Amino acid sequence: MLVTRGFESARAAGRGCVAAIGNFDGLHLGHQAILAALARRRRNAALPAVVVTFEPHPREYFAPQAAPARLMRLRDKAEALAAMAVDELRVLRFDSALSAWDGGTFIDRVLDRALGAKHVVIGEGFRYGQGRRGDVALLRAEGARRGFWVDELPPHEIGGRPVSSTRVRAALAAGRLDEAQALLGRDYRISGRVIAGERLGRRLGFPTANLRLHRRVSPVAGIFAVRVSGAGAERLAGVASVGTRPTVGGVEWLLEVHLFDFAGELYRRRLAVDFIARLRDEVHYPDLATMTAQMREDAREARALLEARG
Repeated sequence: MLVTRGFESARAAGRGCVAAIGNFDGLHLGHQAILAALARRRRNAALPAVVVTFEPHPREYFAPQAAPARLMRLRDKAEALAAMAVDELRVLRFDSALSAWDGGTFIDRVLDRALGAKHVVIGEGFRYGQGRRGDVALLRAEGARRGFWVDELPPHEIGGRPVSSTRVRAALAAGRLDEAQALLGRDYRISGRVIAGERLGRRLGFPTANLRLHRRVSPVAGIFAVRVSGAGAERLAGVASVGTRPTVGGVEWLLEVHLFDFAGELYRRRLAVDFIARLRDEVHYPDLATMTAQMREDAREARALLEARG
């Protein structure tokens, strides 16, 4: 899959594409319905499929201190989209200039001139342009004038409510991982490269692989039963902590993973951590001995839970 940035055309003049537009944070089942429609249009039109997204998320640009937790980093989003037969991910920098465009300018600069879109797929209620005043009516009117069709898909619902990134975040924050899995169609995952740590876990008998979160806010926090893939292994069982490690005076948010029955070297390897169940909150302990005793209990509970689930 090609990853491009900005507004220059990446295709031969006149070839065009089918396009989907959105933030696609988390790639939940609602997003997957849009991408399935995009794939159908791709096959029917024999044109490349392009996903248009924004970096940073518009809410991060307008209110960085109040922006919601990101479910997925751009790299993870790109890898997932590549596996869904998307031909190009077009990343538009969301800044003061882009935020000032009206709906007509967005259509002209992005859909027409940059992409040459022949078909556009969006979710219901999609808004764009300055003040979010651009809507599907404008898209369809401009499409009729410029030669592209617009599909507006109804919400994908579970339990009588639309699936959304907001619902996924709420489920994760509350530790309802089964609900998050139902909304995502898969276990919630965080990926990253293992960094050097202080080796405290190794000294305590619980060696960990440490991953930076690279997020303003983490969508998950606490202690979890997990399965880990990477470094030549698939879905190894383990226990993980997401937090700041208050007992040892930590400040940076980290994902620390202890793998059961594994003795290999993981430093600088890229791992994918699937969150299966939340065990408890992160706690400040009075001393390392008390913390280590709780770590043993967490490991026992996580191992038993994962073995029961198979």
